[in-house]
Amino acid sequence: MNIGIVGLGLIGGSLGLDLRTLGHRVLGVSRQVQTCERAIVRGAVDEASVDLRLMQQAEVVFLCTPLGVMEATVKDLVPHLAATTVLTDVGSVKGWVMRTIAPHWSNFVGGHPMAGTAESGIEAAKPNLFVNCPYVLTPTAETPAVAVQQVEALIRPLRVRLVHCQPEEHDQAVAWISHLPVMISASLLAACQNESDSKVLNLAKALASSGFRDTSRVGGGNPELGMMMAQYNTEALVRSLHAYRDTLAQFISQIEQQDWEALHTTLLQTQQFRPTFIKD
Repeated sequence: MNIGIVGLGLIGGSLGLDLRTLGHRVLGVSRQVQTCERAIVRGAVDEASVDLRLMQQAEVVFLCTPLGVMEATVKDLVPHLAATTVLTDVGSVKGWVMRTIAPHWSNFVGGHPMAGTAESGIEAAKPNLFVNCPYVLTPTAETPAVAVQQVEALIRPLRVRLVHCQPEEHDQAVAWISHLPVMISASLLAACQNESDSKVLNLAKALASSGFRDTSRVGGGNPELGMMMAQYNTEALVRSLHAYRDTLAQFISQIEQQDWEALHTTLLQTQQFRPTFIKD
């Protein structure tokens, strides 16, 4: 099958690597000639161009651009698509995508592969990035069933955990487990940065190890991703931030009042709750 990928960054490049391994012909489009050249060299695409007319050959197109340029890209893209072409995206916010992007193309399937690294760009692309990771599809009543089936048939061989849900449910859920952690992690780094004693700050840097590395990782990632989470999932993110602030206030109160029994109970509850999300 001829597969199109518009946006040859971490996700688009990694999709290309895997889909080519599965025998598909992958056509890529990027705004930068250098990115197109590197995508070919790295084996992420068979052919690449800065011209969206290359997508005329594609039967399914993965839209892997940042949310901020997605609508403009789709408006430029759709004149070059065959009527039967299926268009799907990889955006981390689905309510906005289904309201804004889906109306531009009848065969549109909202998607979100929940995989990634702290790095970005075509050089960060790697094979098997999506193995055992959730891949969310958010079809609505207007989404053609055959389009959904076609996307499913392409992504199942990537060994993903396929999940279907409504766009708004997706956004509320990822606010808790993806978008809120980015803001918490970034606020941790910002708080450390505000330490006024340079000697203490330098010592903290020297002592930082696995706990700080794990907690700060997502906050030290691509700033554009954090901005898009806040801009396009504002309502759900603010709701989760307020809930987190209230919970943090409870922790502060327990410590200030030296209520060690209450603190121990809270920490015991969080210890027991974590495995329901993450199984080590």
